Amino acid sequence: MAVRHETELYAPIKAFFESLGYEIKGEVRNCDLVGIKPEQQEPLIVEIKKTFNLALVLQGMQRLKLSSNVYVAVERNRAKKGAVNQRWNELVGLCHQLGLGLLTVTHYKTKPPLVEVLCKPASTNGGDRKTAAARPGSRKERLLREFHARSGDHNTGGSTRRKLVTAYREKALRVAAALQGLGEAAPAQLARTAAVSGAAAVLQRNYYGWFERVARGRYKLTPFGEVALSEYAAVLQEQDAETAAGKAVEPDDGGGQRRFAEAPAAYSATTNAEDH
Repeated sequence: MAVRHETELYAPIKAFFESLGYEIKGEVRNCDLVGIKPEQQEPLIVEIKKTFNLALVLQGMQRLKLSSNVYVAVERNRAKKGAVNQRWNELVGLCHQLGLGLLTVTHYKTKPPLVEVLCKPASTNGGDRKTAAARPGSRKERLLREFHARSGDHNTGGSTRRKLVTAYREKALRVAAALQGLGEAAPAQLARTAAVSGAAAVLQRNYYGWFERVARGRYKLTPFGEVALSEYAAVLQEQDAETAAGKAVEPDDGGGQRRFAEAPAAYSATTNAEDH
């Protein structure tokens, strides 16, 4: 059963790795799927395409700069006999030489999708690829920080032309929700109410057009902000649920995470345009 979009492969792959103990989130800093396992230093990265092609291989090679635990994943459609992406022995050999893992997803009409591991990354097979620690400010550290700063998995891996729920957008949503309740407020008050340490920067930069300055040091919500709160209501509900359960997380300086029970994550005011 052929899939129409890459996103149809995301849910089975996510469920597969969650069954192995990973926490999974989609579309993290341009990676289709990222997973974290407590006892493993290296993040899991999976790049997804409907068919095996050069673009997928190149993406996989780029991701090896971030982690040694990288898979490429494609659909396995048994009806496409003779197609290049059905020459599995040759593709496995190629991935093995490159140090990439290879996954396939087979969809059926009457039963759940089947995820198969055709080969694992070299690092998981005792290969000699070195595990590099996440240096402060490195791409790997930023990947881990973005992963841990998100309250949940609000994106589907393989999505294109869709607004992504990044850690920065979650932060802006918390500020907007607090401002909606207060009517007008100063940045310091919003920082306390929303538990967002960078509230002033969010208001001043106003990337999404959600905030309006009405007087010196005073802001209110714009109609765009009201629409955003309705559009992302599910994200806010999940944030509230995480906080109530004591599962809110704040990334530590080493790219890991620490949990605290009473306050939601206090995000740094420093951000890049690509994180919005």
